[in-house]
Amino acid sequence: MLRIFTLAALLASAAPAALAQTAAATSSAQGVISYPQAFFAEQRPVTAYDMVGRLPGFTLDTGDNVRGFEGAAGNVLIDGGRPTSKTDTLDDILRRIPAGQVDHIQLIRGGAPGVDMQGKSILANVVKVKGGKLQGLVQVGQALGYDGRYKFGVRVEGSGPTGPGAWEGSLRYGEGIDDGAGEGPHLVLNPAGVVVERSDIDSHGAVHQWIGSGAYETPAFGGKLRVNGRIFDDNYRYNELNWLKFPVTGLESSNDRQDRFQTEVGANFKRELGARTNLELLLLHQTEDYSYGSRFRSTPTDFDFKLGKDISETIGRGVFKFRQSETLSWEAGAEAALNKLESKTAFSQDGVAIPLPASNVTVEEKRGEIFVKAVWRPTRTWTVEGSVREEGSAISSDGDVSLEKTLYYTKPRVAATWAPSANTQVRLRFERVVGQLDFDDFVATSSLGTGVITAGNPDLVPEQAWVSEAAIEQRFWTKGAAVLTLRHFALTDAIDRAPVFGPSGAFDAPSNIGDGTKDELQVTLTLPLDRFIPGAQLRGDSTWRRSEVTDPTTGAKREISGLRPLDWEAHFSQDLPQWRATWGVDAFGAWRETYYRFDQISTDKLKTYVTLFAEWKPRPDLLVRAEIQNATARGFRHTRQLYSGPRGANPPTAIDDRDIQVGRVFYVRVRKSFG
Repeated sequence: MLRIFTLAALLASAAPAALAQTAAATSSAQGVISYPQAFFAEQRPVTAYDMVGRLPGFTLDTGDNVRGFEGAAGNVLIDGGRPTSKTDTLDDILRRIPAGQVDHIQLIRGGAPGVDMQGKSILANVVKVKGGKLQGLVQVGQALGYDGRYKFGVRVEGSGPTGPGAWEGSLRYGEGIDDGAGEGPHLVLNPAGVVVERSDIDSHGAVHQWIGSGAYETPAFGGKLRVNGRIFDDNYRYNELNWLKFPVTGLESSNDRQDRFQTEVGANFKRELGARTNLELLLLHQTEDYSYGSRFRSTPTDFDFKLGKDISETIGRGVFKFRQSETLSWEAGAEAALNKLESKTAFSQDGVAIPLPASNVTVEEKRGEIFVKAVWRPTRTWTVEGSVREEGSAISSDGDVSLEKTLYYTKPRVAATWAPSANTQVRLRFERVVGQLDFDDFVATSSLGTGVITAGNPDLVPEQAWVSEAAIEQRFWTKGAAVLTLRHFALTDAIDRAPVFGPSGAFDAPSNIGDGTKDELQVTLTLPLDRFIPGAQLRGDSTWRRSEVTDPTTGAKREISGLRPLDWEAHFSQDLPQWRATWGVDAFGAWRETYYRFDQISTDKLKTYVTLFAEWKPRPDLLVRAEIQNATARGFRHTRQLYSGPRGANPPTAIDDRDIQVGRVFYVRVRKSFG
């Protein structure tokens, strides 16, 4: 499953010179640029998400899917604080905030006293209007796929004051089409390039989602208390027919199903303890019930794989903040988390069970972290941020793999920003980053349709890296910005693919494979085109990557598995205020991912994905949007180079190539707001 046309996700969906002068003055004094509602007026935004997408030099980062709260941060704050929820994504949260509720958005570049940058070099802070009123929206959408399938979505949201506090709620249902499934040829070639098997693939994938969320915020205990909850139900189905043409005729079929049910409840309490101090407490509990099944049938073979997981996480966090002066602030805190995973896996061939390494395991992690942070502005042009975090975790595993281990890591960070002018910044960062173990790596998984079985490995340690970063930012033409960033990662205990051996033979598994390096060059550009095309803007972001590790199977140097050498996206839009309309093109660049398994090298390639869109807003409370998704009808290619045994010691035996073609999807959304 690659990218899904999920309607639940899609259904979210004064004078410039004076503004430039204000922004420059603010940036020069505080490293913060403030964009009022007037800055976005010509774009006629509907939600805070639309507004954040127009910030010059800013690219939304929704955060990482990791355990704990500290490391999962994105790069957007709401009223100066992080959203309490982890499963409710930043883009969904921003889509629930009507544009009329946004007073202004601050762009915090390089750090500022009193602001926790969450390890990011740039943050957006959405500041809402005080004393909101009853507001809401109803939104419906319809998608027509290239193969004649219709998919539907609906979204209902509301927010408003009640008593001393305020509430908000959202209910969404969406259906989606998996654009990694389609039709196309399947070839198997021998090492000389001669076709030895030929077939045609016909596949379909679809998803259905229910999402309900709500929150209530009220004064309490001398401070402010916010409680939130979320329920998420996701059901995905994939069916594939492989019509054999040569050298024999016949039919192979595979069927995948994936069901996921998540719950989350949280509470966040903030209180000022004085004019310069405040306290923040957080409690969060989330659960996930996950089941996956895959069956592959051919003549005469029948494979069956089943996986069930129960996951839970409980987090407690406390932070004490002290603003010593206008140029110096401190922060200290602690976080504790309890994580549990229970998994059961079954794999069989023609009804005969085949044992897999780490197929049935119960894993528990007790994790704690303490930290101290400081932000200091010694001069008007320099800002220095420093922090030290000490992390400890105790991991135990029962079942097929029994082990206990305790891990400790010290994570220092220092960042400095030099702003020689209001429009220019140079940012430097050096820190030790410690990754989090992915519980999915602890249990066995499969993709029977492509013949890949992956064993689990609970005996992993987190990947660590010393990260050096340098960035230069230049702002121009009031709304223009360009950012060039260089990063170098010196990796220790890199996690990649390696063989493991069990009673049934050798299997591919995630493993620590030693040291390595990774380098990134990122360019972000916001280019206003008003001088040439009235109301037009071009936004782009591109990242080039180069990496090197030692292959545990062959001993040779290679790139890191699954790391894309190039990612890019470009967005062109033109506002037509006289027609109350906007149109544009979104392009997401072609990418490649290669995985180096012990007995095969698999490569996924996705061609450039293009969406054409047009929005019409006949009234301030009514929006109509039409899209042609996948306008270029790009396809997806999956190629495997197979070996008779471990690579390096055995010759290649075949090349398995699947070239799946996917057509366009036509989508219409109507949104009515009130209040």
